[in-house]
Amino acid sequence: MTFNAPSMPAHDCGFCPRLVEFRENNREKFPDFFNGPVPSFGPLEAQMLVVGLAPGLKGANCTGRPFTGDYAGDLLYPTLKAFGFAHGEYGARPDDGFELHNCRITNAVRCVPPQNKTIAAEERACRPFLIDEMAAMKNLRVLVALGGVAHNAVIQTLGLKKSHWKFGHNIRHDLGDGLPVLFNSYHCSRYNTNTGRLTQEMFHDVFRSVCAELNV
Repeated sequence: MTFNAPSMPAHDCGFCPRLVEFRENNREKFPDFFNGPVPSFGPLEAQMLVVGLAPGLKGANCTGRPFTGDYAGDLLYPTLKAFGFAHGEYGARPDDGFELHNCRITNAVRCVPPQNKTIAAEERACRPFLIDEMAAMKNLRVLVALGGVAHNAVIQTLGLKKSHWKFGHNIRHDLGDGLPVLFNSYHCSRYNTNTGRLTQEMFHDVFRSVCAELNV
């Protein structure tokens, strides 16, 4: 089976004026950072796609790899390894040699937003890239949305109504019509773990459900 690489926004993508302004400011403040739309990570032949909201300022926006260099990655990547979806040692660097297996990771919005908050226009502008991402993954069976905004982005990308599919932690959504099954998780952010909204065991429960779905 041939896997054609999905389209990717240009490093100087100009679709979202607010994000462009923020990017230009960050290039002055942090000239050694990646400071551009962050590409997806993991093999296109994977059966699972994990969808986050957007890069973190000093995480993926710095390193150029999703969830790499911030607290969310410190929980996400060891969890993926624990359930057989990754190999190697996660070193919070894009050159750490860490590899994903049967899993790919992307974001609903590819550029870092101010205060880690996207707006609807930015989510719409980036949606074609998420559509193309899913279309390129010919073996895609499971989607994992990290947080409510990512959940809504997936639902809208698939052309479904948000009102019919409510977000909830470790909820399994059978979307029908040959679409991938969607699992929800609270976002693995420092805020959610520090407040106890998401524990490691709760996060692991999501991937136990995924493993059962994929029979792995």
